[in-house]
Amino acid sequence: MAQQEAKFKVIGTRPIRHDGVDKVTGRAKYGADIDLPGLLHGKVLRSPHAHARIKSIDASAALALPGVKAVITSADLPDLPGGVVPMGELPMNPRHLSLNVLARDKALYDGHAVAAVAATNPHIAEEAAKLIKVDYEVLPHVQSVVDAMQDDAPILLSDVRIEEKGDQETNIASHVKFERGDLEAGFAAADEIVEREFDTAMVHQGYIEPHNAVAQHNSDGRSTIWVSTQGAFTARDQTAMILDIPASSMKVVPAEIGGGFGGKISVYLEPLALVLSKKTGKPVKMVMSRGDVLRATGPTSGSHIKVKMGATKDGKITAAQIWMAYEGGAFPGAPVGAGCMTVLAPYDLENLQIDGYDVLVNKPKTAAYRAPGSSNSSFAGETVVDELAEKLGFDPLEFRRINGAKEGTAQPAGPQFGKIGYLETLDAAQNSDHYKSAKPQSGNGKKRGRGVASGFWFNAGFQSSATVNINSDGTANVVTGSTDIGGTRASCAMIAAEVLGLKAEEVHPVVADTESIGHTDMTGGSRVTFATGTAVYEAAQDVVNQLKERAAKVWKVETKDVVFQDGAVSCPSDEKNEPMDLKELATKLPRTGGPVSGRAQVNPRGVGPAFATHVVDVEVDPETGKVDILRYTATQDVGTAIHPSYVEGQIQGAVAQGVGWGLNEEYFYDENGTLRNAGFLDYRMPTCLDLPMIETILVEVPNPGHPVGVRGVGEVPIIPPPAALANAIHNALGVRMEELPMSPGKIAKAVIEQG
Repeated sequence: MAQQEAKFKVIGTRPIRHDGVDKVTGRAKYGADIDLPGLLHGKVLRSPHAHARIKSIDASAALALPGVKAVITSADLPDLPGGVVPMGELPMNPRHLSLNVLARDKALYDGHAVAAVAATNPHIAEEAAKLIKVDYEVLPHVQSVVDAMQDDAPILLSDVRIEEKGDQETNIASHVKFERGDLEAGFAAADEIVEREFDTAMVHQGYIEPHNAVAQHNSDGRSTIWVSTQGAFTARDQTAMILDIPASSMKVVPAEIGGGFGGKISVYLEPLALVLSKKTGKPVKMVMSRGDVLRATGPTSGSHIKVKMGATKDGKITAAQIWMAYEGGAFPGAPVGAGCMTVLAPYDLENLQIDGYDVLVNKPKTAAYRAPGSSNSSFAGETVVDELAEKLGFDPLEFRRINGAKEGTAQPAGPQFGKIGYLETLDAAQNSDHYKSAKPQSGNGKKRGRGVASGFWFNAGFQSSATVNINSDGTANVVTGSTDIGGTRASCAMIAAEVLGLKAEEVHPVVADTESIGHTDMTGGSRVTFATGTAVYEAAQDVVNQLKERAAKVWKVETKDVVFQDGAVSCPSDEKNEPMDLKELATKLPRTGGPVSGRAQVNPRGVGPAFATHVVDVEVDPETGKVDILRYTATQDVGTAIHPSYVEGQIQGAVAQGVGWGLNEEYFYDENGTLRNAGFLDYRMPTCLDLPMIETILVEVPNPGHPVGVRGVGEVPIIPPPAALANAIHNALGVRMEELPMSPGKIAKAVIEQG
């Protein structure tokens, strides 16, 4: 439910989504639905070893199989230099990106691609891949960040260095450090100090649609790729970088996307499909199996985290020291920086020190996953905050309020917050029907408890473009380059409708390819309704200005005398001219200068960060360790909720993923470094049977940096669930869980150890 009355006519309403019919009838085209004349099918051969030198590859048997048209290895890709370039939400190294797409000298994880084949059908391609002979020299592997940081650990990449180790080869790719105040004095002033260590598991985004790509290379040197991606321009630029070709020589057509959550920003198949197409002269389609998705596409980091925090008897946190090491997988890029920026952001602290390390291990390269890096650190930080509150005798929400960040508070990274709504989320949680209800009572051998936790995500801006075209019937089309994952077609159409005085249904949103719209960064970081929405707002304003000029021509008056309001133009200074609505004015456009099209390109800076506070009740069986969620309430500062139903859906979906992260999901590797649960039967994600109705409370503190007050909403709700669940389990059983997932076996073990 929304806590503020809507101030707009379209924004804040709940129209049916524009792409709804295509989605529910199955007519929407996803990447794997693309079919072209003469289409070939590609498959990838992947390493069975966690760490192995590739001594040779023999593809002769595969090439001899009838129907096989081509086999490629890393020899078919350019040998790129290293270096880091910005690429959306995370920086990327071209050489490492290429080596992840196709291993060159070494395979660095179970599932690492080593060769690819194209054939006349997918079954022949799969058989051919099995006929490719690879001579491996198996090397020692390492899969724990603590082990990987040791000086005698097996080294994954010879080009990784950090300043504090000089020229020594290392698996530590970077060290992030934030500090301020006097840590020693802060702990000396504390009446209570808590120290704990935590471990979290590598988890996958779990999108339903597997990765896919269809590529066609033409004899004129131009290429087209159809793909389900979170960023058509990002996919184009990464593919061009890997193949060392001009980005302008390639068009990427974004297909519908069956989930991404950050995992479909990096490319995996696109360069391979394009090279195979160039080699065969035919279009090539590649679609991953579920096992390949789990083995070889970016999950997010597991981590090891140490937290020391102190507070006084009056509830003021005096010092906090956090050390965290995140798994980067086989290549640098763990989201440890974001973990460092967010872990203490809900609090106003004078004395803090945060150290974060990006560490290479023999697992797939990590990718973004909804508020990347923050669920890990929040699990640790919010557990210790809860323990301090308990030891000092405070209500956990009141303890957070005493220390809560507000406008002017310095973030851990230094900058001060602008207008934020963290305290408002605490108010909403404390005043919720859920929190005011009696705590659940234990019975029938089961233990019940309640937990709370907060979370912060900074959100992102980046570049966006938009075009708003007026149709001859007075309706409008909105063209953007942003993949629609969470309902952004609707939010962009509603922003344009609000400006133009139209109904939401009278604005048709279009997601265009890379040749039909200006550059637009990927869909990620909760940025689309903020940044692309800003572009749409400004493009619609451009339209309004042009419509006023056209009306002035019709009425033969000055443009400054024309007023545009509620979808109609009028000329108050000259009453003989009757007002015209947009439909009537649209019929006069051909005789006043032709079509009206507004456009805007933005790189907005007024990003509005988001806070959330969650409350959960659980029932735990102390004998089996099974956790059932009885009730869950999520409060969140959402800025202005453009379409409240989709905001609520974003929150509910993120909570469901956070619950999976907290209770069940983990990558399980055996002693050889082989992933043993590469399927949804064994990689245990929550289903509707595991979840109650997720109650949502939308707190609307408009972002002053956006024309209509938008903040990003999709990422912060995944942050609090693991810590809220851990605190609820403690409230029920009296044990502090220090490891994710908090699966039944781990909980039962903790109960036994507690005695």
